[in-house]
Formats: sequence, structure tokens, C-alpha cells
Amino acid sequence: MSSRQDPSFQVLLSEMRSRDALKAEDAFHFLLPRAGENVDALIQAFDTEKSRSVRCWLLELIGEARAERAFDMLCKNAVADDEALRSWGIRGLKKLDTPAARSFLWEHGLR
Repeated sequence: MSSRQDPSFQVLLSEMRSRDALKAEDAFHFLLPRAGENVDALIQAFDTEKSRSVRCWLLELIGEARAERAFDMLCKNAVADDEALRSWGIRGLKKLDTPAARSFLWEHGLR
């Protein structure tokens, strides 16, 4: 992926849904260091994504963004029934590391 121009977010999201595991992983890893600059698109994609595995990846990327505007989403997922989403929500709050995030984790026993 590095040999071509930066693909658009929508192209990367589509590639993350690919049945080709290498293509999907490449798209995810391309977005990883760029999560902060794509946080709004990541949040929007998470809200509409149907694939559980892609939702997990998106939530991981949202957590990596360390964006305060993702706080509510991370909190909601930190107490979700889905164990994988819960794990990524908790991890995202820990990475956010704001007083509000630390308080939420403490209040819910999610250390």
C-alpha cells in the first residue's frame, strides 16, 4: 500500500471488509498511525458498520486516536454485552487517559 498515493478513507474501509486477509490487515495498519486525523470518519463508520470484526477494528482505531470527542462512544462500548467491543472500549478509555475517562473506568470497576 505504501507504493501508491494515500487511498481515501472509504477505499480503506472497503479493503478492511475484504475477504482477503492480507488486504484487510494492510488497510487497518495503514489507518493505525492516521487514526487521529480520521476520528470523525471512524466514528461514523462504526455507527453504521454491520461486520462485527470490522466494528472491533474501528473501535480499536478510535481508541488509538485518543480523541475526547470519542469519550461517549468508548464509554458505551466499555460496558457493552459484546466482550470484544467491551475490551476495545475499555482499552480506548485507558489510552484517552483523561480525568473523565479515569473516573468512568474507576466507577465501573474497569481497571
